Amino acid sequence: MSTETVALPAIPSRFHRWLNVVLFAVAMAWMESAVVLYLRTLSAEFDPYAPFHVPLSAGILRAEMIREAATLVMLALVGWFAGHSRQSRLALFIVAFGTWDIFYYVFLVPLTGWPRSLLDWDILFLLPLPWWGPVLSPALIALLMIAGGTLVALRDTPERSVQPSRRSMLVAAVGCVVALYVFMEDSLRLLPGSSSDLIDLRPQRFDWPLFLPALALMSVPVFELAWRATPWTRATGDSAAIKL
Repeated sequence: MSTETVALPAIPSRFHRWLNVVLFAVAMAWMESAVVLYLRTLSAEFDPYAPFHVPLSAGILRAEMIREAATLVMLALVGWFAGHSRQSRLALFIVAFGTWDIFYYVFLVPLTGWPRSLLDWDILFLLPLPWWGPVLSPALIALLMIAGGTLVALRDTPERSVQPSRRSMLVAAVGCVVALYVFMEDSLRLLPGSSSDLIDLRPQRFDWPLFLPALALMSVPVFELAWRATPWTRATGDSAAIKL
């Protein structure tokens, strides 16, 4: 009887799983930028804030909304497959989403010459209503997502669960709701308007005085996680971390 042993494939480290997710998200961002290049070429306008010279058909808009939902599913699945626990899977999805969002704008610049500045308006999502905001606003949120997700993904182990406290997550959830309202504020005012009215909408002012406090609320779990990762906190265990 053969006594040969079969070598099992090495399990990727937490860093390698994180890196694979980041590379996947960067590749997804290029695909997103390429699709937007095609759409804006069809509409004969590369600035999303400018009126379309050639309106997109209803079929293209429906396909675009479904593509947005499919993109979220793919980013969620890569986080699910790369993670080993509920919190690490969610963290890696958040890292993927933030990375995809940042590199989407990075790739758009050489492809379309837009955005010209971080304050250029962009239509961020179409679901459930059009979201509008300066490029800087989603980029700031994306940076928070990458930081918070990374702090969990690189430290969470089967022996030691790492996640923000429920209180800080509740604070962040309030910030998310407020930020979503800011992005969809003008669309909400048009209800119950037609879909063409929503597509033709061009906001005149972004509510920075409301968005910045929302961003601060969303940053609370990230600062809590960063505090727990400091050497003096790790030396005494997470139980010694500040509970918000």
